[in-house]
Amino acid sequence: MSVTRLAPSPTGALHLGNARTFFINWILARQNGWRILLRIEDLDGPRIKPGSDRVLLEDLQYLGLNWDDGPVYQSARDAEYRRAVEQLVEQGLAYPCVCTRREVELAASAPHAEDGASVYPGVCRGRFHSIEQARQASGREPAIRFAAPDRAVEFHDRFLGDRQINVAQALGDFVIAKSDRTAAYQLAVVVDDLAGGVTEVVRGDDLLDSTPRQILLYEALGAADRVPNYTHVPLVIGPDGRRLAKRHGDTRIATYRQLGVPATRVLQLLARWCGIDDPSRPMEGFSLDRLGKNPIVFTPGDDAWLRQGMG
Repeated sequence: MSVTRLAPSPTGALHLGNARTFFINWILARQNGWRILLRIEDLDGPRIKPGSDRVLLEDLQYLGLNWDDGPVYQSARDAEYRRAVEQLVEQGLAYPCVCTRREVELAASAPHAEDGASVYPGVCRGRFHSIEQARQASGREPAIRFAAPDRAVEFHDRFLGDRQINVAQALGDFVIAKSDRTAAYQLAVVVDDLAGGVTEVVRGDDLLDSTPRQILLYEALGAADRVPNYTHVPLVIGPDGRRLAKRHGDTRIATYRQLGVPATRVLQLLARWCGIDDPSRPMEGFSLDRLGKNPIVFTPGDDAWLRQGMG
């Protein structure tokens, strides 16, 4: 049985850009008979907004994007993440790091990664024999980094085609557990996808460089044969070319819902953005071949069309 997941984060509201990606994921799942697991990615504690998970669920239900299993909350799975981190440290595949973000930036001689973060230069790799030694030597609680091997990671993306990325050179050793022992995104996603039996990952292409990191973690955790199929689709951006956000106005699904905009109208816009000619029949009208390779541009005209007749 093929399984995919919808994985919203309650650090912010579901907006039209997120909704388009979820819509594509949902259609592919229903076309192909995949089960859909709903996962709430709520590990980023300081940024979690109380009640946001409830609003996310209501938004998905409003749009008719249903699921088969869940919701599963990452915040309830701390023990599983800790076991994975301990395994990787014991195997010598991960190590404690006491560098501050500022120290990383000062030490990094490599160019910045695509997401704006400095490529970690490996200052703490091999520096300490144990987490306790790192703690005592520095007076800091260490983060844990994965030691990325210096080789290309190859994978096939169902939308973008064959890809090859050397994580060590392009991204550096990456954090898998923060200094407060909270699992970092890359590790949590892999542990959860393994636990949920996820075989299909459909997400925005802003997460493309997460894929080789996650493949390395699958291999390190002894699950190389369980790496899912990946499909990365273009984002929705504003007229300024930047990823859709508050600066482009209020595009939250909850806002349109509260204004009384019919879900069918929002779905019509999402369908148009997906190359679907007949919004009333998305299953028959959608295929990855019909998606453009370029981002979708959200315009004030799109917002005005959604709000038409809403007062």
